[in-house]
Amino acid sequence: MATSPTDTVYRSDCPSRPILDQIADKWSMMVMAVLEEPTRFNEIKRRLEGVTQRVLTQTLRRLERNGMVARRVLPTSPVGVEYSLTPLGASLREPFGRLYDWTVNHAEEIRTHQRDYDQRKQI
Repeated sequence: MATSPTDTVYRSDCPSRPILDQIADKWSMMVMAVLEEPTRFNEIKRRLEGVTQRVLTQTLRRLERNGMVARRVLPTSPVGVEYSLTPLGASLREPFGRLYDWTVNHAEEIRTHQRDYDQRKQI
């Protein structure tokens, strides 16, 4: 049976897999949502309740490596660092916005399904 070029995305060696893993990560999505304007590390951390310094650092490094975020060292004392979206990162605003809106609009329905499921599994 022949495979179509679109079947490649389902293969474990598809080059899109690590990229999807990165941008679909909850912290990556939230960091990119916070970066409406250039923002310092500590401000990002303050706005993202629950993120640890280690996880935020790793997330920002991966986003920078993938070209989604730019890092700029500020000539201050002590030295500061700010992050901003690159044009590539900004291009995700619309799809992320739609996903966020969908999540908000369906959150209660999903929670209801989760409660129903959990109750069935306890019996």
